[in-house]
Amino acid sequence: MDWSKMAADLQENWHLYALMPFVAAAIGWFTKLVAVEMLFRPLEFKGIPPYLGWQGLVPRYSARMSTVAVDLMLARLIDPQEIIDRIDPEELAKHIQEPMLDTVAEVVHKLMMRHQPGIWELLPEQVRRMLIRRIQSDSPQLIAQMMDDLKANVDLVFDMRAMAIDALMRDKALTVRMIREIAAPEMRFIVRSGLLFGFLLGIVQAVIWAFTHSALIMPLFGAFVGYSTDWLALQMVFRPIEPKRYLGVFRWQGLFHKRRDEVAVDYGGLIANEILTPANIIHAMLTGPQSDRLFSLVEYEVQRVLDQQLGRAKPLVEFAFASSLEAMKHDVVDTMRTRLPDSTRQIEEYTMRALDVHAMIIEKMRLMTNDEYENILRPAFKQDEWKIVTVGAILGFLVGELQVLLLLH
Repeated sequence: MDWSKMAADLQENWHLYALMPFVAAAIGWFTKLVAVEMLFRPLEFKGIPPYLGWQGLVPRYSARMSTVAVDLMLARLIDPQEIIDRIDPEELAKHIQEPMLDTVAEVVHKLMMRHQPGIWELLPEQVRRMLIRRIQSDSPQLIAQMMDDLKANVDLVFDMRAMAIDALMRDKALTVRMIREIAAPEMRFIVRSGLLFGFLLGIVQAVIWAFTHSALIMPLFGAFVGYSTDWLALQMVFRPIEPKRYLGVFRWQGLFHKRRDEVAVDYGGLIANEILTPANIIHAMLTGPQSDRLFSLVEYEVQRVLDQQLGRAKPLVEFAFASSLEAMKHDVVDTMRTRLPDSTRQIEEYTMRALDVHAMIIEKMRLMTNDEYENILRPAFKQDEWKIVTVGAILGFLVGELQVLLLLH
C-alpha cells in the first residue's frame, strides 16, 4: 500500500473526504423522511395498478389495522356494558325532556291527523292539549324505562365492534391521523436519527474510499446506510421494552414504551373524540346491524305506555279502532326511528361527560401488558417494514451512485 500516494490524495481532495459524512447524513435523513411519508401517503393508490405504484401502508392496510386496534380496545380497554351503565336513565330523561316535549306534540298531532283525522278535528282544542300534555308527562318515564331495557340487553342491541371498525374504515384519513398523532415523536426520531447514523457510517465510508477508490463503494455504502439506518431506527422505537444500558454508558428504552403515559393520554383523547363519541354510539344503535332489536324494545315500551293510557277502555278502543290502532303503534316506532337522532343531539354533552371514555382508557392502558400496549402502534410497521427499509436501500444506492459521478467527474 502506497501511503505517500494516499496522503497526497487526501491532501488534494480533502474537501471531498470531509463532505462524505455529511452526504451520508443527508442520505440517512432523506431515506427516513421518505420512509415515514410512505407509511401514510398517498391515501389512495397512485400509479398503474396493481403493482406499478404506491399507496401509504397505513391507508392500504387500514382494514387489518382497524380490526387489530378495535379487538385490542374491546379486549382490554372498553366494555360496552360498562359504557352504557355509566348513563343514568333518570338524568338522561331530564336532559332529553325539553326537546322531546316539542317532538311529542308534533308527532301526536301528525299521527292523529293521519289515522283518526275526524275524531281529532272534532275534539276541542283544550282536550287536544290535555291529551298531548298527558303523553308528554309520560315521555321521560318512557325514555328512562327504555334506557333500563337497553342496559339489560346491551349486547343484543349494540355492536360496538362493528361501530368502531366502521368509523375507522369509513375514513382512512382518521386511521392515518390517529397513528400519526400518537406516534409523532417516534416519527420525528426516525427522521432525525438518519442524520447521526448516516454521519457515523459516512466516516467509515470515507476511510474505505481512501483505501480502495472503488466505484462500487459509494452506491453500496449508500444502500447500506439507507437500509441499516431505517431498520435501526424502527427497532429503537420499540426496543428494548425496559430501559437497558449499552457499553456501560449509553442507556436506552424503546421510545414508544418510554412515552407510555403520554401515549395513553393522546390515545384516550382520540378514541373519545373520534370513535366512541355519543353521536357515533347513538348512530350505531339506530342504524347498525342490530338496530332492529333496539326498536323491538321501543315497540314494547310504546305498547306498554298505550296500555297504561287506555286502562280499562283498552278492549273497547281495540274493538272500535283495531286496524288503525295497530298501524298507529307501528307509525310511532317508525317516527321515533327518524326523529330520535335529532332529539339525541341535545344530550351529547351530558353523555360525553357521563361516559368519560378518555379517563377510562387512560386508567386501563396502565394495566396493559407490554405486548398489548405495543400492538396499539406496531401493526402499522411490523408486517411491511421490510418494504420501508428496502426502499431506503434503493434510494441510498441511487444517491451513492450520484456521489460516484461527482467524485470521478
